[in-house]
Amino acid sequence: MNIHKIIGLMSGTSLDGLDLCYCHIWKTNDKWEFDIKETKSISYSEDMRSELKDSIYLKADELLRFHNTYGTWLGQQTVLFINENKLEVDYIASHGHTTHHQPKNGLTFQIGSGQHLANESGCKVICDFRTNDLALGGQGAPLVPIGDELFFGEYDFCLNLGGISNISLKQKGKRIAYDIGLANMILNHITHKIDLAYDKGGALARKGSINQEMLEKLNALNYYLLPHPKSIGYEWFVEEVVPIVDETNDSTENLLHTAIHHICQKVDQQVQVNSSGKEHTLFVTGGGALNNFLIETLQEELGAATRVITPSNLLIEYKEALVFALMGVLRIEQEINVLKSVTGAKRDSSSGIVHLPS
Repeated sequence: MNIHKIIGLMSGTSLDGLDLCYCHIWKTNDKWEFDIKETKSISYSEDMRSELKDSIYLKADELLRFHNTYGTWLGQQTVLFINENKLEVDYIASHGHTTHHQPKNGLTFQIGSGQHLANESGCKVICDFRTNDLALGGQGAPLVPIGDELFFGEYDFCLNLGGISNISLKQKGKRIAYDIGLANMILNHITHKIDLAYDKGGALARKGSINQEMLEKLNALNYYLLPHPKSIGYEWFVEEVVPIVDETNDSTENLLHTAIHHICQKVDQQVQVNSSGKEHTLFVTGGGALNNFLIETLQEELGAATRVITPSNLLIEYKEALVFALMGVLRIEQEINVLKSVTGAKRDSSSGIVHLPS
């Protein structure tokens, strides 16, 4: 049995920090399996968070310099993680951090130079998982559904509540997935106004009430009318969502309460559209799964026919990093890791660029 010893790196649109997940991945009787061995989450400093947030406004040469320095930083953090835990590593799979995502323009960019990461860490690196899919006419996102298919296929729906909410499911025997819309990005934007990183457990949101005008404006966003495959990025959030939030004069509690009801209503719509009337399961991961008020509101919205399942905190927090580790393994094995049924590309692909240290 060939066990792949790999570190998955993930930095998401919620700008919380860098997740590192060291795991063993192997195949038994044509089924992929995993064991998470060590994890670490590195919170971004305020300076780093601001740099990442504002990177969409950088000139091309400035962005490329940041791409390289961030790749070096990723390598430094990975070396510390390896040394702290005395890890034996075959390779690193890095998502990088998405600065630009404009699929309609055939454009996506994740900073974190794979070559700089490889040179700094001394490890083989697989990264840039999205570009090839866009070149094939796809959205380049979401990518996590390959993990839903191979690791978590027993659930009817897999929901990830990161900066953005996305869902995956089987439809006519094929895995489909798409970005539903908002999740932690809007919640964190609201809390940052009062210098709070996030609303722990949804405690502030629980105290609020719905601002009907804001809710109606959010629900009316044009993106929700688009057919899948579809995906969104930070640019959409800045252009379409931030003005609605910033122009709403209300308490932090009410803004958060309203945002959570919006998130849950949009998830409920997608579950209802794709369910057959029978009882079904919704497997929820991502930082939003740690927001107790959000999960309670989601279960209320969905009703008794849908059972909301949240796994261990380890899997909630590190599922995305785990899946990018899997994508790295599949790339090394030259197996499919991006599904055309998810992204709308011309064909399935084994995507990712391999960088050797020098």
